[in-house]
Amino acid sequence: MSPVEMALVLLAGVGAGVINTIVGSGTLITFPTLVAFGVPPVTATMSNAVGLVPGNISGSFGYRRELAGQGFLVKRLLPASLLGSLVGAYLLLHLPEDAFIAVVPVLLVLALILVVVQPPLQKWLNARREASGAAAVTLDTMSAPRSAALLATVFLCGIYGGYFAAAQGILLMGILGLLVPLALQRMNALKNVLVLGVNVVSATTYVVVATWGGGAHELDWTAVGLVAVGSLIGGAVGAGIGRRLPPLLLRACILVLGLIALYTILGMR
Repeated sequence: MSPVEMALVLLAGVGAGVINTIVGSGTLITFPTLVAFGVPPVTATMSNAVGLVPGNISGSFGYRRELAGQGFLVKRLLPASLLGSLVGAYLLLHLPEDAFIAVVPVLLVLALILVVVQPPLQKWLNARREASGAAAVTLDTMSAPRSAALLATVFLCGIYGGYFAAAQGILLMGILGLLVPLALQRMNALKNVLVLGVNVVSATTYVVVATWGGGAHELDWTAVGLVAVGSLIGGAVGAGIGRRLPPLLLRACILVLGLIALYTILGMR
């Protein structure tokens, strides 16, 4: 990479750290940036996953107050995220690159649809619950089917995150918003911990494979270092401004960046 490209990757890491902490989908910044500068798609995904871990740590730490009292949920959901991440990382390493390029646009479209429809869907569900006179669901009154659905969808989201990290935070917020009775900021704190777990597992897998895998898969360590430094800063910043950034503006930015990423991937075919 040239010095200019390195600076842009560093800035992309900062942006990804901020967005990942606040909502999710920071990979929609770093992934297309790495690909645009010549990093192969699978290598870009692996390098990006490793580089974003410091940002996940700083973002989760920044939301530690909102996480207080959620130990039960973390202990229940984190294993599902970790197991899903292992499955996703396995799929990334064993499916051919052509399959990766074919699948990622579908995942990106799904993530972007969720970005758009989540607010009206939440309003509709809340209005329907109020109209029916149903009592508010609490963690103590969650039904067995609801709990099972929560575990299953968190596991599937872990697979998605282990395979391609873009917008896994958005997916998790959609799932948690539908199934878990938590305030938005507390939900975001839980999301950050689950995403951290997914990225730590997938990143560890990629480092092991790149180091002892016989050269079949490689990491771009320059990209890893730049994204890591940027995301560490961005995660801390994102935790500080999370309550101030207008949600509509943030969703609009994610949508634009997602469309750019989709265009980039489609151009590889």
